[in-house]
Amino acid sequence: MSQTIKLLIHITALPGRGAEQVAAFERLAPVVRAEEGSLQYDLHRVAGDADRFVLLERWASAEALAAHDAAPHMAAAAAANKAFRAGPAEVVRLVDTPVA
Repeated sequence: MSQTIKLLIHITALPGRGAEQVAAFERLAPVVRAEEGSLQYDLHRVAGDADRFVLLERWASAEALAAHDAAPHMAAAAAANKAFRAGPAEVVRLVDTPVA
């Protein structure tokens, strides 16, 4: 049995380019949310900073996440993101069960 995968992803847009990150996410999110095994795909702005975001992802299994990572729409998004992101996103994989 596969274990749920939880990811917290820190994203920083170039100064003044946060709106482009939001627009790109709005186009991509419905496609990702329709993927098999996608349980959560939500972008949140960091309070007080229009150019910083946290993406919360939950996947039904490691296989679902691997298929997502290999999807053509994700490769296209990664290429497009370079135009407005300050650098690569920082991906943090969480333990599925809270410790307390």
